[in-house]
Amino acid sequence: MVKMNRNILRSILIISYMIIIAVIIGGISSLYSYLNTGADRASILHTEIKKIDQYIPDVDWAPLYNEGRPMDQETLERIENNYLDAWYVKQIAYKTNTTSGIEDYYTENARKNLYNTIAHNTEEGVVVEATTLEHHPTLEFFSEDGQLVVITDHGVVEYKRLYKDEVLILETTETATYKIVLLLEDGFWRIRHMVKEYQEVYTEKERFDTLKDISVKGINYYPQATPWDMFGDGFDPEILSKDFQMIKDAGLESIRIFVQYDDFGKANVQEDKLQKLKQTLDLAERHNLKVMVTLFDFYGDYAVLDWTLNRRHAATIVSSLKEHPALYAWDIKNEPNLDFESRGEKQVNAWLQMMTSFVKNIDPDHPVTIGWSNAESAIILKDHVDVVSFHFYEDLDTLEDVYLYLKEEIPSKPIVLSEFGMSSYKGIWNPFGNSENDQATYHKEIQGIIAKHKIPSMSWTLYDFVEIPKEVVGRLPWQKNNQKQFGFINKNGDEKAAFKYISGE
Repeated sequence: MVKMNRNILRSILIISYMIIIAVIIGGISSLYSYLNTGADRASILHTEIKKIDQYIPDVDWAPLYNEGRPMDQETLERIENNYLDAWYVKQIAYKTNTTSGIEDYYTENARKNLYNTIAHNTEEGVVVEATTLEHHPTLEFFSEDGQLVVITDHGVVEYKRLYKDEVLILETTETATYKIVLLLEDGFWRIRHMVKEYQEVYTEKERFDTLKDISVKGINYYPQATPWDMFGDGFDPEILSKDFQMIKDAGLESIRIFVQYDDFGKANVQEDKLQKLKQTLDLAERHNLKVMVTLFDFYGDYAVLDWTLNRRHAATIVSSLKEHPALYAWDIKNEPNLDFESRGEKQVNAWLQMMTSFVKNIDPDHPVTIGWSNAESAIILKDHVDVVSFHFYEDLDTLEDVYLYLKEEIPSKPIVLSEFGMSSYKGIWNPFGNSENDQATYHKEIQGIIAKHKIPSMSWTLYDFVEIPKEVVGRLPWQKNNQKQFGFINKNGDEKAAFKYISGE
């Protein structure tokens, strides 16, 4: 028994010895690998900047004709990354009134002004929320020893909000030129000087004078089996083709579709989703239908530091589709005024104004609109859109007055009724709801008003749906069931009485 216990103890000691040796060897290997590959900046600095996920403004370098030493592409990319990271760290510092990370991206001399500003803002109860959206740098000088660069950054578009004691007191978008000096320290480029040289002023030009007499007769569209998931695994070109032919045969000429921000990959748009979107427009063209593409569906943040990601998302989609012959217009956001209470009206409108101008800049050939949920909100950014659009689900007796009010307020631009309809749900969760005959009467009457005033219009929607995602109307059964039955075609594929009026009387 004693001999057996000694053997067990000996085995334990041998195993423990082997484990210790393995740990030592592993540690030496890791150290050797670290010393040979160089330290990752994120592991040695106070902040970890993941620019691709947090901050990706547009950067457009001028051709390299700098004085001094020639610049190679790898070094230029490092300079760009460090320079943009410095902007981002400064924005975080001014938003939080903390100094964390500043020493990693600014030299000792440059840090003084930043620290003084943060101390002053803290004392005065001031918070600055900002982001840059565009940079157009020119490399002016690269020293022979490779330790110093001088950059002139033209047309830096910077949006700012200034709060005092948590009250917004200033909101502005500036376009300015900066002169920047960066030094190479510890293998990384830090800002030594940053001076604003001058501010540029741009005015937005009037567009699309010929749109005043625009005529649209269309419908909001989702496939029946995949509502709010049109470009997912259930994407079926044959179903789309059949539906588009039905829409065309019914006398309609356009459809409105939706691109969901998260579903498409946010800033990094998924190529397979983009291809499905292009294929949808190809099919629409084949059936002689025009398409209004609604961007940023199910997006509701609007945070300033999210703006560069939003712009990257929009740039990818708009650039990919702007030459497509089926494209009719861009709708920046569906019913953004519903986010006024949760996100703040000023914050939502600032984002809309920025994104509207951005999309116009990428695609100057197609009109831009915003799909407001009511007529009251439709006048908010009327000077920034090409087409004013609103949704109407109220008493039909008020529609004519609502439209005439908008025409009086906005006489120079087309006004589109881009959503309207009535649910035919009448059941346990809504015993006093409307029948299919009530729905047909509604569409007959509203089409009369539309025809009288020649209102461009797009109804909601082709199909009744079996399932509605909770993100659309919530979990309450009376809301979900009501939303399921706005279609002109029931869940069995049969035309409802309202189908007779899908394109007018």
